[in-house]
Amino acid sequence: MSPHDLALLCQKQLQYTKHLNYMLQQTSSDVLEKQAKISEQLYSQGTAKALEGIPIAFKDNFCTLGVPTTCGSRMLLNYVPPYNATMVEKVLEAGALMIGKANLDEFAMGSGSTDGCHGPVINPWSMVTTPSGERLSPSVADQSSDGSDWFVAGGSSGGSAAAVAAGACLASFGSDTGGSVRIPASYCGLVGLKPTYGLLSRHGLIPLVNSMDVPGIFTKTVTDSAIILNAVAGHDNKDSTTVQESHTPIQIDEDIDISKLNVGIPKEFYVPGLSEEVVTVWREIADLLEKAGARVTEVSMPHSRHCIICYHVLCCCEVASNFSRYTGIEFGLRCGSEESTEELYAENRHHGFNDVVRGRILAGNFFLLRRNYERFFLKAQRIRRLISNDFKNAFSAGVDFLLTPITLSDAPSHSWFIQKDSRTRSAEQDVVTTAANLAGVPAISLPLKLSRQNLPLSLQLMGPRFSESRLLSLAHWIENEVQFQHLDLDFHSVEESAENQFQFNDVIRK
Repeated sequence: MSPHDLALLCQKQLQYTKHLNYMLQQTSSDVLEKQAKISEQLYSQGTAKALEGIPIAFKDNFCTLGVPTTCGSRMLLNYVPPYNATMVEKVLEAGALMIGKANLDEFAMGSGSTDGCHGPVINPWSMVTTPSGERLSPSVADQSSDGSDWFVAGGSSGGSAAAVAAGACLASFGSDTGGSVRIPASYCGLVGLKPTYGLLSRHGLIPLVNSMDVPGIFTKTVTDSAIILNAVAGHDNKDSTTVQESHTPIQIDEDIDISKLNVGIPKEFYVPGLSEEVVTVWREIADLLEKAGARVTEVSMPHSRHCIICYHVLCCCEVASNFSRYTGIEFGLRCGSEESTEELYAENRHHGFNDVVRGRILAGNFFLLRRNYERFFLKAQRIRRLISNDFKNAFSAGVDFLLTPITLSDAPSHSWFIQKDSRTRSAEQDVVTTAANLAGVPAISLPLKLSRQNLPLSLQLMGPRFSESRLLSLAHWIENEVQFQHLDLDFHSVEESAENQFQFNDVIRK
């Protein structure tokens, strides 16, 4: 399949599923066609690059030269960056085609992609079955606010996940601060990779929590994820937190010896509210590894029960600091001309931020008050070190990887999800994902089977820092054993549907 045909198919699928509201900015057909023709020429000349002609989407908190970057907020509705984020630059340099910018929770604060100013993202699996058992049609989706129901895509990178699940692109980028790539990957039936902190550059990724933000990758297969990672990993002079050493390309071991692995099952990750179906999948994959010769052992990570509280305090503190720049004077929405500077700031921030963002800013400023600083911020930092030590202790004791749930259940319905406030939702949804961000270790979400509602169920693998090669090799082995059936949405015709059956890595190899 030529890059031109591939781009055309993705555009048609995007048009067919646009009612799912996962794409905010779409690259014009003329621009895509021009880029695709260049890729075709490079293929014919034998000089194609690593990602030549592959359509990729970016979460709308990655800066893109000349393309609006809103972060899903009124505060940045008119912001057009004068530069590309490093991840965007590297992907484009590798020959990929940017097909658009994906929807998200406002400033990446959320776990459902329901809180952005552009409206909620609808999980593409809703087009197979809704909570009422009916197929979701565009007309139903358009009227969803009037009483119909559908499944959430997860957040905050739900738009990026939905774009890949719906077939509008072959890969996408999100940002993972406390699970914002792995949760939507789980709900949408995708591979979601959160690399080691510092392996990918954060330059041009509009920050939420500097000490935990990591660019993450959505694909349908583990091999695809490794291809993308190799194209973008490594040191960046514009980001002092990136690794200093040059990146050694990741090689997936097709003949990994499972019998030499020790896989840990953290008992503290058996959390309240974990559904029977998730527990069953967790047990099945542990049994699968054990039957293949792996040593599967229960381990203890005693401080993981503090992850949510620790994450909430540190997140709010960094949000309060990072978001002080959005005053409407130098950055952000300007909507008033009050008599005093303080009133102008207050008016701009009131209209520019939603309740979720304002709530975290207020909480962070409270935690950082002089009288509260040691009680909240410093104590949270100490607990974070203990959580990180739990991982170090487990890995130094001989455990190679940790196998855990990602979410409490399959994707919840929108009507159920919005019954609770954002803080409560995030605490429930992020309960088993924040640990990896607090410790800075790599983690990957793997889709494994379908629930009784015909929705994806996934698990998480975590490994030591910079263990991506071995982590992806084990994930690839499990993927081959399980053979998860990805979502296959209908095109307008049978011919188009048949033509679309390809894998990312197959296109690249051609």
